[in-house]
Amino acid sequence: MEFPIIEVLKMKTILFVLLSVLCFSSLVGAADRPNIILIFVDDMGYGDLGCYGNQKIKTPHLDRLAAEGQRWTSFYASGSSCVPSRRGLMSGRHPALMRNANLRDTRDRLLPAMLKRQGYATAILGKWHLAGYPKDFAASPMHPLRCGFDYHYGTPGSNDVPAPPGTVQNRHLFDTCNKFTIRVPLMRGPEIIEYPANQELFTSRYTEEAVRWIKTKRDKPFFLYLAHNMPHAPVFASERFQGKSAGGRYGDVVEEIDWSVGQVMNAVKEMGIDEKTLVIFTSDNGPWTMFEVHGGTAAPLRGEKGTSWEGGFRVPGIFRWPGKIAPGKVDGMGANLDLYATLATLTGGTQPSDLPGYISKDLSGTLLRGESSPRTKWLFAGPAKAFRSGDHKIHLTTKSRSSNPNTRRAEPAQRHDPPLLFDLSSDLGERKDIAAEHPEVVARLQREMAVFGQDK
Repeated sequence: MEFPIIEVLKMKTILFVLLSVLCFSSLVGAADRPNIILIFVDDMGYGDLGCYGNQKIKTPHLDRLAAEGQRWTSFYASGSSCVPSRRGLMSGRHPALMRNANLRDTRDRLLPAMLKRQGYATAILGKWHLAGYPKDFAASPMHPLRCGFDYHYGTPGSNDVPAPPGTVQNRHLFDTCNKFTIRVPLMRGPEIIEYPANQELFTSRYTEEAVRWIKTKRDKPFFLYLAHNMPHAPVFASERFQGKSAGGRYGDVVEEIDWSVGQVMNAVKEMGIDEKTLVIFTSDNGPWTMFEVHGGTAAPLRGEKGTSWEGGFRVPGIFRWPGKIAPGKVDGMGANLDLYATLATLTGGTQPSDLPGYISKDLSGTLLRGESSPRTKWLFAGPAKAFRSGDHKIHLTTKSRSSNPNTRRAEPAQRHDPPLLFDLSSDLGERKDIAAEHPEVVARLQREMAVFGQDK
């Protein structure tokens, strides 16, 4: 049977594309695949680091990390609170678009499981918070060891749970509690090794464990997820950092995290794997500013944790990979759920594109080649709702804080009809509502929000 010349050319083109993909996959599967260290902190604000403008808290190691890599200025958490952000990070799926999906049913599609299939050694040190607080965390189907991690050392969730009987997690409790008041278990795999854990030692213990794990000799690349409990309220630093920072109690904690980053980087360099290691630093959401000495700052942004203002979602985003990522500042948008597609590309992994809410975008072109970020839109969902497209952002509902810090009762969100409109290029603090002057922009963003996520 003879084929027309045009069909032959089409077949050759298809064959060429397939061979190119296979060649690329084989290259990714070789020596170019990086070790990955993802440092994920809890409730750190956009303005808490020196490299993001803080004048009181000293963060020389993170400032150096940013200077030697890319510092993103519009990097978003997947949610404005702990669990939604982690759901997005681990799944690449937007929490508001998952159609009430249970991650338990797709544990083998989570980020660590994907990397493990690519031959990575995987470890989590610190806070998990994807399994809630089951009576027996060790038996939970969502325990990290059942979600793709080879090694686990840390806590089931936040350091403010469970509250002592008869109390709530409010400002009074945080001001008066000591390092053992809130009875948090510290676990290694299925075993509880300290209960209640000494909260002053969380950061230093995770750091020691991270250094030890990095120095473990292995013949495969590794993924280290270092998920600090701090600086989530109530904040605790080890004794050597207490009372040292001009930023107060919270500053002490951030400066210890900065020390931790320095220790991790020293271990990477000591092992001779600096140029083979991609280091990512970011936060799960904005700061809990309403708790004052236990919270940070999102300055110059408006808002905090639990809000749809920029301060609730926009967080530090730092990427360093010597010889691969050219130092610089990136103003384009990115989100922590974009790390899934990015790391899948860098390691040759498979993306769960068939799952509801999977909107992860590959940022590797921006990281490695200086291309514009593929993310141009973002949906802010949670207690309040907003949407951004380019420089413009609309707010359908707003909150000034997540709850009352003294009673912890939820406060209602304020609805806006028409939505508020801000131009972030000239009004980063979201202070001047320009909806009345630009109703056509409001209408366009509402249309885009209605179909957000359907183009992935």
